Amino acid sequence: MAFTAVCPKDAVAEGGMGLFQVGKKSVLLVWPQGGELKAYRGRCPHADMPLADGCFDGQRVVCHIHQWGYDAGSGKCVSHAHPSALHAYALQVEGEDILVDLGPVRSTRVS
Repeated sequence: MAFTAVCPKDAVAEGGMGLFQVGKKSVLLVWPQGGELKAYRGRCPHADMPLADGCFDGQRVVCHIHQWGYDAGSGKCVSHAHPSALHAYALQVEGEDILVDLGPVRSTRVS
C-alpha cells in the first residue's frame, strides 16, 4: 500500500466531512457521529458527479445533484434500492496527518 498525505488530522472533526484534491483524485473524508473517520472517492457512484457540494448530517452523505444518499460508515446506498456504494480508500492517521491509499500509481507515458 502507498499512503499519501491528504490533510492535517484536525481538518475533519467528528460529525463533519471534507473534500480534498490529491493529484487528479478527489478524496471525501467523513467522520460519522459515534463512528470512525472514513475515506471515499469524492464522486457519487450513481452518476459519477462530484460530491463537493454534497450534504452530510453526521450519518449520511447526500449528493446534491440527484439526492442519492450513502451511509457514511459503510458507504452503502441508503436512499434507493440499489447496490451502489461509495468507493472506499484505506485510511490511516500518522502523527498529525491523515493518509489515504489511493491505489496503484500510474506511470506517466513519455512519447
